[in-house]
Amino acid sequence: MSDLTEVELLWLEKRIENRIRFGRAVEEKVLDGRRRVMLFAPGSIFAFVRWTSTDFGAAISRIDVLRAVAPGRRCSTVPYVQPGGEILLRLSGWSKVERVLQLIDVVEALDINPADAAPDYWHHVHNRLSVNENPRSYTRARHQAWLHRQRIMR
Repeated sequence: MSDLTEVELLWLEKRIENRIRFGRAVEEKVLDGRRRVMLFAPGSIFAFVRWTSTDFGAAISRIDVLRAVAPGRRCSTVPYVQPGGEILLRLSGWSKVERVLQLIDVVEALDINPADAAPDYWHHVHNRLSVNENPRSYTRARHQAWLHRQRIMR
C-alpha cells in the first residue's frame, strides 16, 4: 500500500474532463491517451475539477480542494481519489465552480501557489459560496500570517 494519494484523471472530448487545477504531484502515471494518475504526498493540497456533459449540455460541474492524507488517517471518499482526502472545499454547479476558478486565479496573480495558501482560506471560500455570499479575497497579508503561524507551530 502506498503512502500517496492517487487521483485518476480522464479526458473524453466533449464528454468527461477530470483534471487537476493546482497542486504538486510527486508522480504522474500515464495509463493511455485519455487516462493518467497523479500521485500526491500526504499533507499536500490540490484542486480536482470534474466536468461531465451529455447530449443536452453540462450534467456535472464540481470542484474539490483536498488535502492528501497520511496512511491510517481519517478521510472522506471522493470519486476518482484513492484513498480519499480531507475536504477543504467542495462545490458543484458551474457558477460556483467558475467562481472558485476565478479566486484561484486571484491567488496566482499574487505570485502565490494556491497549494501553499492557508487551508482555512479554502474552508472560508466553501462556506461563503455555499450560501451564495462573496468570500474575502486572499491577500499577501493573510498569506504572511499563515506562513508565520506555520513557523510558530513547528
